[in-house]
Amino acid sequence: MTTQLPGPSRLTTLRRLLPMPFLKFVPFLTEMTARYGSRFAFAVPWRSYVFINEPALIKDVLVTQQAAFSKSMGTRMLRHLLGDGLLTSEDPLHRQMRRIVQPAFHRERIARYVEMMASAAAEFAAGIRPGVRFDLHAAATALTLRIATTTLFGSDESDATARVSAALGLMMEEFPYVLLPLGHLRRQLPLPATRRFDRAKRTLDDIIYGLIARRREAGGDEGDALSMLLAARDAETADRPSDEQIRDEVMTLFMAGHETTANLLVWTWYLLAQHPDDDARMGAAAASDDRDFIDRVVRESLRLYPPAWVIGRESLRAVTLVDGTLVPAGTTVLISPLLLHRRAEFFPSPDRFDPDRWCAAEPAPFAYLPFGAGARRCIGNEFALSEATVVLAAVARQWSFALEPGVEVRTAPLVTLRPAGPVPVRAVAR
Repeated sequence: MTTQLPGPSRLTTLRRLLPMPFLKFVPFLTEMTARYGSRFAFAVPWRSYVFINEPALIKDVLVTQQAAFSKSMGTRMLRHLLGDGLLTSEDPLHRQMRRIVQPAFHRERIARYVEMMASAAAEFAAGIRPGVRFDLHAAATALTLRIATTTLFGSDESDATARVSAALGLMMEEFPYVLLPLGHLRRQLPLPATRRFDRAKRTLDDIIYGLIARRREAGGDEGDALSMLLAARDAETADRPSDEQIRDEVMTLFMAGHETTANLLVWTWYLLAQHPDDDARMGAAAASDDRDFIDRVVRESLRLYPPAWVIGRESLRAVTLVDGTLVPAGTTVLISPLLLHRRAEFFPSPDRFDPDRWCAAEPAPFAYLPFGAGARRCIGNEFALSEATVVLAAVARQWSFALEPGVEVRTAPLVTLRPAGPVPVRAVAR
């Protein structure tokens, strides 16, 4: 027996979402969840959606019936910059490249990356000056940029790859337009933003292909991800990835390892700045190398501000979910860890920052998804957690951060969950 989902009328949906649907999704989904519950349908004239906020249904979409779904239109738009990397590719290419990339995140490799992370984090902490106002988001972005380049390329390419960060920023600005009618055609128009994006992409290609060529000529394994990819073969087919495939994976790893970790660090420091008792415990934990408390702080930050705040899948055919919910062919299914992680059934007092909640039993399966789930679960989750832990510990040994009075820090739910603007703080020595 199939179930028809409740949901707002098309007119109500348009009134709530226009003129820029993507930028209004969070308040819209929050309002509709309060009205219709953990699953509902809505539509605009150019696309139909089903929103699910129930762990059993999320498992059905991301794991049990994952073959019935492809990446959503929004994720496919990222191909303009990232190509067919792990984030955007479909099977069988996705399965093959995941096998090839996976060794870059084996335990031995992560241990080598941690050494690079620790060095960069120590220099970052040493460069902080007490009482001087600075933008925490910009500082975290610069730090993760440096860590991403050293672990990916084996050397600090920050000057060149600052252009990568700029291009990612342009992509973030363009992303909300893809959900508009004929949004995909925007890429074909000679708009100033389109021309800037295309110039940035050409520059990035020159940088990445140049690094690939130099590394091929030098040979050898320098301990970085690029070295590993250049030497890799598919364990099942013995195929080597082409330079184009390597470029796509490097760009994907760069975005995931740079953008999302910067956001994780900023939101963690933002939360600690508002909770002095937990911040003091953080300093003590860092001084005594108590990684359990630091891990709990990171998990709680990821719960409240998951960098990947929304997951989209498009049904390839009509799908009936485990509870009888019918998802018609061509429908975009939306899952939002941002809303899921704030359900009181799974996380009591869900809006409260409470690292100690992680001392109790684990949440229900598929109620906590900071890195996704299933075959497309983020391949770099251990890398990101290691980086966050190393950086937070290095900084917390010496500093806490005080938010500037009167400044409101809001979220910008774009491709990732970033701060909407600068996060002005001053460092205070412990």
